[in-house]
Amino acid sequence: MIEELSRVVVERAIAKGCKIATAESCTGGLIAAAITDVPGSSEVLDRGFVTYSNEAKVEMLKVSTTVLENHGAVSAETARAMVSGALAHSHGSIAVAVTGIAGPGGGSAEKPVGLVYIASQSLNGTANIRACRFTDEGITSRTDIRRATVQVALEMVLEEIDQSAS
Repeated sequence: MIEELSRVVVERAIAKGCKIATAESCTGGLIAAAITDVPGSSEVLDRGFVTYSNEAKVEMLKVSTTVLENHGAVSAETARAMVSGALAHSHGSIAVAVTGIAGPGGGSAEKPVGLVYIASQSLNGTANIRACRFTDEGITSRTDIRRATVQVALEMVLEEIDQSAS
């Protein structure tokens, strides 16, 4: 499924002249890797930021320390700041950002394992943010949570491409 979705993302991005930037925390570059698995992806993938630590989020994407302190790394606010930073610090016309808890540890009652925030945005649009609770869907392993995150992120990128003017 991810392979086919990546192919469609690359084909449609080429057709629309879109450039994509990724900002990834819990997926550690898997979204960019899925895109680059497709021949021709060099025409659409501008860059990928792997910002696993809070310091990387601040330094590379200019996520505000206030956002991180007030809302935490795993939050809609951080995902919004990450996607905005990816657009601001790339040549992308579309960006996607993910931050979450892939597990098996690190979760809490408020932010359980499997909680992932995914944000997509085009240059002229507003951020589209989804909160996914993958363990509620029966997806429990670290690998499967990360793969499910990649799938939703690619679906969101495709929606941004389809909404963009050609």
